Amino acid sequence: MQRTCENRFMNHRAAAFRPRSLAVFAAALLGAASVAVQAAPSPQAERETEQLIQALGSSSCQFERNGSWYDSAEAQAHLRKKLAYLRKRDMADTAELFIERAGSESSLSGKPYRVRCGNAAPVASAAWLKAKLVQLRAAKPATTPSP
Repeated sequence: MQRTCENRFMNHRAAAFRPRSLAVFAAALLGAASVAVQAAPSPQAERETEQLIQALGSSSCQFERNGSWYDSAEAQAHLRKKLAYLRKRDMADTAELFIERAGSESSLSGKPYRVRCGNAAPVASAAWLKAKLVQLRAAKPATTPSP
């Protein structure tokens, strides 16, 4: 008799557990699917990010990384590598995320990057890149619908 009661209890627990397990499993699948279906950067985001990297590369500014100063071409190459790493992981789908995740600080040491142009005092690279992004967006010609 005791075994029958135990079996009924175990069957009842198993039956009660299954729907909850299915719900948890379904939620996990949906979460994984939403991460896997992240959108690629918009053409505007890709263009702005590329323009930021080009602006630094074509400047006569120097770029400080982990205590050493590099010329603009080396800075450009470094930021392109970081961007490629982030894009493979869908982590830089806006120019702002690029600045935050690639252009602001060293991924290894956590030290902030800085930019020095001419005899001016060095500034945080995040501030330099954000200011350049504002300039790029302001210079973009406004498109008006044609009649």
